[in-house]
Amino acid sequence: MVDYQLDGPVATITIDDGKVNALSLAVLTSLDAALDRAEGDGAVVVLSGRPGVFSAGFDLPTLRAGGPDGVAMLRAGFELAARLLAYPTPVVIACTGHAVAMGVFLVLSGDYRLGAEGPYKITVNEVAIGLTLPTAAIEICRQRLSPAQFSRAALLAEVFSPADAVAAGFLDRAVDATALHETARKVAAQLATLDMAAHHASKLRVRRATLDAIRASIDTELPAPAHVP
Repeated sequence: MVDYQLDGPVATITIDDGKVNALSLAVLTSLDAALDRAEGDGAVVVLSGRPGVFSAGFDLPTLRAGGPDGVAMLRAGFELAARLLAYPTPVVIACTGHAVAMGVFLVLSGDYRLGAEGPYKITVNEVAIGLTLPTAAIEICRQRLSPAQFSRAALLAEVFSPADAVAAGFLDRAVDATALHETARKVAAQLATLDMAAHHASKLRVRRATLDAIRASIDTELPAPAHVP
C-alpha cells in the first residue's frame, strides 16, 4: 500500500491501496518506515497518492469504533504530520485528487504542495460527519490557510476545488494531472540544491510554535495507552 522509489536525490513515496487511500494504522506505519528510508538516503521527499485520490483520511470503521485502536491510529496520523512539518529535507506533496480530513492535514504538512487539476474535493469534513476537530488538526490548518478560509474550512466543512484550494492556502499550485508527477519531481530536484542543514534549522524555527502546539495537543487529547508490565 506504500511504495518507495529512490531516483538520485529524490525519494517518491506513493500511497495506493487500490481504493481511497484510507489512512489505517498499517498504512501510517508504512509511511513512517518509508520516511525512515528517505531520511537514511538523505533524499528530498515527494509524497503522492493514487490517480484521483490522495487520501480520504483516517480509516472510518476504526475511527468510529474508538477504543485503543482508534486512539493509536489518530496519534500515528498526527505524529506523522508533525514529523513531516519538521522533516530534515524538503517535502513536496503531489496531491493526485481528492484530499479529505487527515489526507488534507498531510497535504498541509508538506513544504511545497502541488495538486492535480480536476473535479476533486479538498475538504476538512469533520464537522460535517459529526466529529470535533482535534486541536492538532486545527493547528495544522491554522499555519497554512488564510484567515477567512481557515474558519470556513474548519467550522463549516467547506469543499474546495483545486483552484480554490490554491487561493485558500491548501495548495501552492494546481497543475494538469498528466504533468503532476513530472512537475513534482522537478520541484523536488530543485529543492535538493538547498543547504539542508540551513533548511532544517530554519524550518524548526519557523514552525516551532505550531509543532509545540501539535505535540502538546497529541499528548493531552490522545494519550498513549499506559504501559502494563
